[in-house]
Amino acid sequence: MLSPHSTAHPAHPAVQPRLRGLLSGLLALTLALAACSPTYNWREVRPAGSPLLALMPCKPEQAERAAPLGGSPVVLHMHSCETGGLTFAVAWAELAASDSSAEALDRWRGAALAAIRADPGRAGDPALQWTPEVRGADQAQGLVAQGTQHDQRTVQMRVAHFSRGQQVYQAAVYGAALPDEVVTTFFEGLRLP
Repeated sequence: MLSPHSTAHPAHPAVQPRLRGLLSGLLALTLALAACSPTYNWREVRPAGSPLLALMPCKPEQAERAAPLGGSPVVLHMHSCETGGLTFAVAWAELAASDSSAEALDRWRGAALAAIRADPGRAGDPALQWTPEVRGADQAQGLVAQGTQHDQRTVQMRVAHFSRGQQVYQAAVYGAALPDEVVTTFFEGLRLP
């Protein structure tokens, strides 16, 4: 190993940019591997009855319940799983032909905030907005918020609400902290072919 006082020749100038490029590439690979670690066993999921394709980092459980998203209650189809201290969920519902998908998504956004004990009236607050890019969606809106769980622990939420035709969707991640690479992988995996 060379000491700071070594008289060895410095590296050729063309080698330094290549070394920086190599280090940048290794950093990107490390981040990608973190998103693909055994904790996050990514798989493509297609909820039954829906064209939605989603990447889930664990095997989801399924549930259904009635929800007042439209003018009349609809059946909410949910898929969720937990891994790495995070909860991942996708849900969808088919609205009646007379119901507005924009109004249903607004209701769902308020309900998402209420679920983490945050003010549902803040659903339109620009400070909480982000714009998800869901391929094949007619419209998409996102929320980033902090609230509390039923046990009073702080929880972070990132959620996307989107629609195609009369089908409305929610995709969400919840946790004490939301790692960027994992959250990005989850939301970039959403598509309506």
